[in-house]
Amino acid sequence: MIATLQARLLAFLRVPPQPDPPSGAPGSTRIFQAAPNYFRYQLVTWGLGQAGALWGLVVGLTFLRYVPEFPGSGWLLFAEGMGIAFYVVQLPLTLLGVTLDYRMRWYIVTDRSLRVREGLMRVREQTMGFANIQNLSVRQGPLQRLLGLADLEVRTAGGGDEGGGKGAHNKKQQSLHLAYFRGVANAEEIKTLILDRLRRLRGAGLGDPDEGEHGHEGEAAAALPAAAPAVATSGDSTVAAARELLAEARGLRRALAGGG
Repeated sequence: MIATLQARLLAFLRVPPQPDPPSGAPGSTRIFQAAPNYFRYQLVTWGLGQAGALWGLVVGLTFLRYVPEFPGSGWLLFAEGMGIAFYVVQLPLTLLGVTLDYRMRWYIVTDRSLRVREGLMRVREQTMGFANIQNLSVRQGPLQRLLGLADLEVRTAGGGDEGGGKGAHNKKQQSLHLAYFRGVANAEEIKTLILDRLRRLRGAGLGDPDEGEHGHEGEAAAALPAAAPAVATSGDSTVAAARELLAEARGLRRALAGGG
């Protein structure tokens, strides 16, 4: 039943069931999703919110029952009835939303880039090339540690704090340089995979990796070498970056041929 509702809702919202892999060699694609404990955590949060709303309705009914009638009390009773009706209707809808929010989290890694997509009503999809990644951080709070969960933060060039930028535009610009693998049970494994593929990519001509580890309780970070400025997502800049990479590959091939 959930699968049928999910398919119909995704079709109505025009959300593809699964994102396409980012650029990379065939066979290098790895797909990760949030852990089952992350869904259980979301269910507990949803249940606590529903319990609080139900308690408010009970208090309202108790008030209307024991307080003598007064001018306007009929409208209060009508509003209470509407609140109960709304509460009953939203229960299955919000539960479905929690379920789909968990299922529609995609974390895809290839040998050259990664793609993160999450959200249902408001889909957020980010694609990052490994050449621009500057830092990987594993963040884990006390509750996440108890549930065996963690968040992997990926930061690209241009995503650092720049003093004086507190406006919505600056926050949006910074968010373009940050991606999160939320609620995963194997954050260290994903981080190691990305670092290994980044090391191979930069070792092939994009720079030498200089990995470092730093952090404190609840956070582990991997500092990467300075990368080229973040490539814009427009088609022209992407083509320019591809041509530059092709030129470097041709130069390396000519150098190898000359040495032979």
